[in-house]
Amino acid sequence: MALLQIAEPDASPAPHARKRAIGIDLGTTHSLVATVRHGLAVVLPDAEGRPLVPSIVRYGEDGVTTGYAAMAKQAADPHNTIVSAKRLMGRGLADLDDERRFPYRFVDAPGMVRIGTRAGVKSPVEVSADLLRALRERGEASLGGPIDGAVVTVPAYFDEAQRQATKDAARVAGLPVLRLLNEPTAAAIAYGLDNAAEGVYAVYDLGGGTFDISILRLAKGVFEVLATSGDTALGGDDFDHRVFCWIIEAGKLPPPSAADARSLLVKARTAKEQLTLHDEVPIVARLADGTPVDLVLTRTTLTEITANLVAKTLQPVKRALRDAKLTVSQVNGVVLVGGATRMPQVRRAVAELFGQPPLTNLDPDEVVALGAAIQANKLVGNREDDDWLLLDVTPLSLGLETMGGLVEKVIPRNSTLPVARAQEFTTFKDGQSAMAIHVVQGEREKVADCRSLARFELRGIPPMAAGAARVRVSFAVDADGLLEVSAREEASGVAAQVSVKPSYGLSDGEIARMLQDSFAHAADDMRARALAEEQVEADRLVEATRSALAADGDLVAADERARIDDALATVARLRAGGEHAALRAANAQLNRVTEPFAARRMDRGVRRALAGRRVDALSD
Repeated sequence: MALLQIAEPDASPAPHARKRAIGIDLGTTHSLVATVRHGLAVVLPDAEGRPLVPSIVRYGEDGVTTGYAAMAKQAADPHNTIVSAKRLMGRGLADLDDERRFPYRFVDAPGMVRIGTRAGVKSPVEVSADLLRALRERGEASLGGPIDGAVVTVPAYFDEAQRQATKDAARVAGLPVLRLLNEPTAAAIAYGLDNAAEGVYAVYDLGGGTFDISILRLAKGVFEVLATSGDTALGGDDFDHRVFCWIIEAGKLPPPSAADARSLLVKARTAKEQLTLHDEVPIVARLADGTPVDLVLTRTTLTEITANLVAKTLQPVKRALRDAKLTVSQVNGVVLVGGATRMPQVRRAVAELFGQPPLTNLDPDEVVALGAAIQANKLVGNREDDDWLLLDVTPLSLGLETMGGLVEKVIPRNSTLPVARAQEFTTFKDGQSAMAIHVVQGEREKVADCRSLARFELRGIPPMAAGAARVRVSFAVDADGLLEVSAREEASGVAAQVSVKPSYGLSDGEIARMLQDSFAHAADDMRARALAEEQVEADRLVEATRSALAADGDLVAADERARIDDALATVARLRAGGEHAALRAANAQLNRVTEPFAARRMDRGVRRALAGRRVDALSD
């Protein structure tokens, strides 16, 4: 008699077989890969016991090298040794206002920026894929076979294009990606499960190239992201660059060559890191032309030259707290993530803002990878004793353009993911059979101040009177933060949809600027919106009135026609002005003077409809 193998429905059919799952922190400066072993998340080191992998890829004469091997050649071969590729993900050449900081041969191409190398033209996706491939191979060697599932982390403030670029890089690297996970959320998972923490926590994540702040509530195994903010163009690299500029100025050096610049940047980063433990450090170098460099950088000087960078991180923190409707006194703890948070001036600023010392019992370099590994282990189906739920959010509002160039927000920022929302719209003109749908992202009231994501058309709408059609537009954002929009006319069933996959995304700092502008220009935006709404109403009233006069003008006496013409002229004059209150009053006046005419038109319409019909037939 054959025996059936019994297993839980969501468990692996092989009772003792665990799937190989890894979490990857794809960082700007360093990357890591981690897994869960015996119920504990651990970082996987290389053969020499080093957990960190420098996020550097070199295209040399002997092939592609990554990590420490590539780092050793970055000063000698700067054009072919790519560092900080993460800062280029999802960005076009026009977005690079700091391109001179990179010693690369940039190639202007449609969509994402390209870099000319010895191995040909490479995109940031390809560079990241080479790095991810090395991380995948480390995971396979450590776990003894091919990877069954991976979670890759991204900055919380990455837009749709940057997330899509990261997912594409993972696919090119041969990784079976289960989820893109926001970096601060990954850190909260690692910290919360490691410490059995509950309450409200702020995750302050200052990495090599990006800054994120997330406010989370941890309660009974539920990780709920309340709000997120940040800056996609602020990180440890910027602190390095400040030190680099200080070296040039203090040493009175001529503009350095690409090789000298890379060498001095390495010296700057080393000095910054050493000042975490020392009060001063020497910076000694010799340029290619023989010019000596012999300086001493103190911790006080570093604090002074980077003070505004630290201050720039605090504004998104305050904004995230406002969005979460919390005060600093309601935050139970602050978790530091990213190697740049080791700087004393950063820790001091965070402690002063929150009124408490930050939590540092987990390695800030490793905590994101550990959280990603825990999430990967859960998603791949390996059962653990603990049970928990993750609720993440979308960083920016998503909406549609409406008449007057206004934005109608369908999914507000900080909505829990995955999320689906729908809203009904209608036609503006009689007989309108098509509708152009423009999807935008941002916090401002006017389309011109937001980012365009996609456009598509819904055709085949049955001709109806203006306002009679019902077009339902649905937005769906998946757990990776990627968007799909569909539109359907309810009466006819005609439908259209688009997956929002732009070729490149928001420029550096543009997301943060959108939020800053939304607060700075809130009053102006509301006035502009009110004016635009009244202008749309004015256009509708004027068109309807003139159409009615053309059809039934004989119902209007001469003196009444004069009053209507005066009201029409007033609306037309104020329509071109900027006073929404005056235009609203003019619209109301036009409504009032045309009410008797409208009533007579309705009476005539009823008489025409009833002409020639018997009274007893009306009850059928």
